[in-house]
Amino acid sequence: MTQGSFTGRREEDWKELERIIAGGPALLKEKTAWFPQAFRKLTGDLNTARSNGFDPSLIDRLNRLTMEGNHLLYDREPFSPRVFSAFILETFPRAVRTRWRSFWACFLIFYGLALFSACICIRFPDFVFQLMSGRETAGLESMYDPGGPYYLKPREVKTDADMFGYYIYNNIGIAFRIFGGGLLAGIGSILLLGFNGIFIGAAAAHIINRGFQDTFFSFVIGHSPFELTGIILSAQGGLMLGYRLFVTRGLTRGESLREAGRTALPIIAGSALMLVIAAAIEAFWSSRHEIPQGIRYGTGAALIVLVILYFTCAGRRLWKKRP
Repeated sequence: MTQGSFTGRREEDWKELERIIAGGPALLKEKTAWFPQAFRKLTGDLNTARSNGFDPSLIDRLNRLTMEGNHLLYDREPFSPRVFSAFILETFPRAVRTRWRSFWACFLIFYGLALFSACICIRFPDFVFQLMSGRETAGLESMYDPGGPYYLKPREVKTDADMFGYYIYNNIGIAFRIFGGGLLAGIGSILLLGFNGIFIGAAAAHIINRGFQDTFFSFVIGHSPFELTGIILSAQGGLMLGYRLFVTRGLTRGESLREAGRTALPIIAGSALMLVIAAAIEAFWSSRHEIPQGIRYGTGAALIVLVILYFTCAGRRLWKKRP
């Protein structure tokens, strides 16, 4: 590779990066999807220029661009309501949409295995005991049996608060184990995600076989859109780590993993937030069996639509300003 061919091929991207850096955060918002990918290529360009011994002035230019781009991309304002709202309304949903391939891969793995497991266990009811212990199935039955001693019995506010803390601990613990599994070349995240999908499908099938589906689905429909999506997003973050463990794009393996961690950070933070919301709904709403099922199903359906619209539309400029 000659310096002339290298420069000719990459010059337009460098000029665009210089323009965005000069424009600052305001211009960066217009190139939110493009800039991180271009910046990763820039770091590879710098390594290429150094390894080929190109002109020092070119190396200095790329080094300066890398430092300024890193400052623009990763510099964070102190926490404030405005920063938090920008994360919720723009940064988080855009980060998920930008990496839609990994999201849909995790989505299909989770729901595909859950549906497959449910169908097998409904067709062959005894198969559930190959996946769950008798103690676990008995616990599920006692939770969703409408004739059980706890069904329709109001809980105290203190009990709701205690369960809220338990649900947060449980949900976020699962999510971070799935995310951390990405360090095992992404395989850990896939295995843990698949295991949770199989377990949930088997549990739902067993409840259906026992005839408790009304109490089960009216309970889970409220918090599931947030909880299950949060688990899928944690697996997406883990896959991003595993991918960059092998595809380093000219960086050292350690640098590649650190960059993957920064890229996945909005997704993991958003996943944790969704799991906290799910825990709140599960503790303070889903457990209220005295609420009519029609209202519970209607609310759950509205929350499903809300989650879909959020990831589809939030952060987009649906209406361009007229000059």
